[in-house]
Amino acid sequence: MYFTEEHELFRKSLKDFLQKEVVPHINKWEETGTVERFIWKKMGEMGFFGINYPEKYGGLDLDLFYTVIFLEELQKINSAGFAANMWAHAYLAMTHLNKEGSDDIKEKYLAPSITGDKIGCLCITEPFGGSDVSGMRTTAVKKDGNYVINGSKTFITNGVYSDYLVVAAKTSPELGGKGISIFVMDRDTPGISSTKLDKLGWRASDTAEIAFDNVTIPAENLMGEENMGFPYIMQHFALERLIMAVNAHARSEFALDYAIQYMKDRVAFGKSISEFQALRHNVAQMASEIEVCKTFNYSTMKRLNDGEYVVKEATMAKLTSTKMSDDVMYQCLQLLGGYGYMEDYPMARLFRDSRLGPIGGGTSEILREIIAKMVIDGKGYKPAT
Repeated sequence: MYFTEEHELFRKSLKDFLQKEVVPHINKWEETGTVERFIWKKMGEMGFFGINYPEKYGGLDLDLFYTVIFLEELQKINSAGFAANMWAHAYLAMTHLNKEGSDDIKEKYLAPSITGDKIGCLCITEPFGGSDVSGMRTTAVKKDGNYVINGSKTFITNGVYSDYLVVAAKTSPELGGKGISIFVMDRDTPGISSTKLDKLGWRASDTAEIAFDNVTIPAENLMGEENMGFPYIMQHFALERLIMAVNAHARSEFALDYAIQYMKDRVAFGKSISEFQALRHNVAQMASEIEVCKTFNYSTMKRLNDGEYVVKEATMAKLTSTKMSDDVMYQCLQLLGGYGYMEDYPMARLFRDSRLGPIGGGTSEILREIIAKMVIDGKGYKPAT
């Protein structure tokens, strides 16, 4: 229904690339917390960062189901941290460049991002704000043809090693959420400092807290219109939430496939544990829930690809899929027994990595409130104009 022969050829190419170029390095990157620079360039050379971007800047201008394949296959090499580095660059930072950046910004930042020569990060979440985007405290004050940025961000993927930062800051604090603007700035701009965070999972990802101390950037580094940052951010949240929903169903499939094979190979009480009814029925339930989430995610992605504003559906997709994934990881680890708890087997990492799903990109608690406002209060969200 959604994937053509060309899509499947792309999937095979990506899968082969990941097995050859990425998988041999995953354990090292998980241990060091650093994804080496060479792989970004190789990913760029293969066109994986340019899937949805204009040919004018070196992209491929393909539909969102190529993105789905990109996300799904990244989840099946058992490093959500590596995957996050890749998709946060390609779909968080680069989406804002493409949608709000001027031609000059696109030439300077988007084109080299597509080739893997520059790495980006998106800086929205703050230490005191969390999911409350409108409550951010970082400010951008216009002065002598420049903007002066002060404040801090946290939980920023690619926050240490990126070459540029896409930053949300308040240009009109008195307007609250209606006074936010979006900027791009180079990593080496004076006044920017990063501190790497030590995390439960996503170990290969360089998540950081970032401080801005009188960071001065040219006025032309503003992206889009001043004070329109909040609707820009909300508009792109639909894609981010769908990305996390797709990630969730893909890693759940990977975990369940591994658990099923383990069950077939593991013998207890004289027979394969895949023959025990209690375990079989658990697997049947998990497979059903994965398939339901995947089907809804695909349907919502199709609507987004067709230009619909799917904020409600994307929010529902992330809420449901990430909860399902957490449940699947818990049960799959249990199916492996003591081996599930061992780092030599994939389930321990999958279990840790999956736990971020209901937190990142808007916590499940916030998502439920957003959905409640729409289905109970009749609130409507509209795209930025």
